[in-house]
Amino acid sequence: MAKVDECDERSSRRRLPPGERRQQIVDGAVAFFAEVGLEGNTRDLAKRLGVTQSLLFNYFATKDDLIEAVYEQVYLNRLSPDWPARLTDRSVSLRQRLLDFYTEYSTLIFQYEWMRIFMFSGLYGAQLNRRYLKHLGDVILRPLLGEIEFAAQSDEVPVMEDIWNLHGGIVYIGIRQHIYRMPCPDDPSEAISRAVDRFLLSFGVEHGD
Repeated sequence: MAKVDECDERSSRRRLPPGERRQQIVDGAVAFFAEVGLEGNTRDLAKRLGVTQSLLFNYFATKDDLIEAVYEQVYLNRLSPDWPARLTDRSVSLRQRLLDFYTEYSTLIFQYEWMRIFMFSGLYGAQLNRRYLKHLGDVILRPLLGEIEFAAQSDEVPVMEDIWNLHGGIVYIGIRQHIYRMPCPDDPSEAISRAVDRFLLSFGVEHGD
């Protein structure tokens, strides 16, 4: 009976439509690379998914192609396309815009797969995290710098490094949790609020601005 069930299960896997099969492979690759790093080989991934290695290569010609699909799913697809417009909407206070962004952003990235693949990518020498950070800088952080320059009331002129320092400090909460396995707040909103307030105060931006 067990053999019949196993055959039925294998048959069910074979009958998956191509789009579902591809998504199954990408989902499995995300979990796999988050656990073992980008050095993990496709043979072990195929074994974990219960498929042949040749089937993987029917959907992704190379391991790099598969990693690219992982990058799109874990990183690019999580950047909401409306964030640039929301961050530059001056009908909302700058403080509130920053809080809204980092509250939503932290919810998306303070996750096991995101953090670990990001760290493994850097150690592996892959381009994933460098590409992502460039994209983040161009699409999110550089427009944000313009908003801070506009609102600043102090003699201190904000520069990109200031934005990266704020961003990095907030992201480090997730790194402590998922990379170093250190105690972190269950709700990071208070820590984010304090970081944003200190940052804005250093440029003379009041809460209502």
